[in-house]
Amino acid sequence: MNGRGWGVLLVLCGAIFLEGIDVAMLNVALPSIRADLGMSTGELQWVMSAYVVGYGGFMLLGGRAADLFGRRQMFLLWLTVFLLFSGLGGFADDGPTLIVARFVTGVAAAFMTPAGLSIITTSFEEGPQRDKALLIYSGTAAGGFSIGLVVGGLLTSADWRWVFFAPVVLSFLILVAALALVPKSPRPDRTGQRVDLLGALTVTGAIVLLVLAVERAAHTGLGQTLSTLAAGLVLLTVFVLTERRAAAPLVRLGIFRSGALVRANLSALFFAGGFFGFQFIAVLYLRELRGWSTVETSLALLVIGIDAALSPTLTPKLAGRFGNARVVFGGLVLAALSYALFLPVGEDWTYAAMFPSFIVLGLAFSLAYGPLTIIATEGVQEEEQGLAGGLLYTSFQFGAALGLSTVTAVNVAATGEDGSPQSLLDGYHAALLVPLIAAGAAALISAFGLRGRPRDGALAT
Repeated sequence: MNGRGWGVLLVLCGAIFLEGIDVAMLNVALPSIRADLGMSTGELQWVMSAYVVGYGGFMLLGGRAADLFGRRQMFLLWLTVFLLFSGLGGFADDGPTLIVARFVTGVAAAFMTPAGLSIITTSFEEGPQRDKALLIYSGTAAGGFSIGLVVGGLLTSADWRWVFFAPVVLSFLILVAALALVPKSPRPDRTGQRVDLLGALTVTGAIVLLVLAVERAAHTGLGQTLSTLAAGLVLLTVFVLTERRAAAPLVRLGIFRSGALVRANLSALFFAGGFFGFQFIAVLYLRELRGWSTVETSLALLVIGIDAALSPTLTPKLAGRFGNARVVFGGLVLAALSYALFLPVGEDWTYAAMFPSFIVLGLAFSLAYGPLTIIATEGVQEEEQGLAGGLLYTSFQFGAALGLSTVTAVNVAATGEDGSPQSLLDGYHAALLVPLIAAGAAALISAFGLRGRPRDGALAT
């Protein structure tokens, strides 16, 4: 990898680090935001949900836009939008303004992230160079989330508005570096490739409604959830029917003939659901039952961020020897082990008792996340790299929304009304089954890709 390549990778790692740290910092700032702005629980939930809906809903459109209108152009444009609306969130003095700012920030991330990933996959030759770049990239993403938990706690202790202003400063630095280091490329040849407006409207609407239905499942009545879900499925059906006839489809349905791509996306969906669902329950346990402070909780979970160091060091060696598919399978099995270790959590567990679960989860993430990214984009034609990245990040985001909503619903249903420590524990124990089942499903799906030679294990179809 030459100096120019390292410069491009540095910029794109900065962008994915920004996205991870932004989400993590907001997580720990929510109680302070509610206290300052006088937001109801429903409004506060939408501060997070608006970002998820924008991010998950527009990801496929963002991935295809990178292929059609230029990856560098899309990356720079939406990084600028991310910067501006993160700043708007910092100046917000009421709930609706903050929610709108988070929605647009999520949309910006939906366009920026697949553009950045496709710049990597088209800038580095397929094989060891690209694999190394993607593993460094994925490790940086995980590091951003882990570091964001701690930084968010420290910034919130000063003023929650710094949780929004800090990403503005980081976005500006990344933007300046991107203008200097990310090389210009010819505009894509769109001859005969019209923008599939109907496909864009139907798939974006479908994903927004499906993510919204998942987000609302734990907070609204069954009727509203089912009606939203039904509307999303209707739009998704319309999308599939129109794409089969479209001359230049937004999503070429033939891309799903790749067994490796489909397995990677399904595994990513269940893996993300388990990972984010587990972290949510672990935070509730430490904050609600144990009474730990925001900073103490953040530091306790920081060990999960060991994947930031292992992804670019240990994972490439294991992938080179055993193949990406086998490494992913091992990571998913370790994730299930991590959740199983935490399942019998008690009212007076020491940190030493929790530590094995957290450290194993960090190792699991380092083995699964990066190789899943490689498998989902390997063998895909250059002009569809943005689409492949959009599909993968849609799977991650939808999985996260599904996992969070499911563990919340199970936790609420299983928690007694007396609010006693035992009642809280009952809720946690029931909810912890969700990530365990999700990780098991992901491992089962990935197991179908284990046949073939080690290097081909990642590509088996």
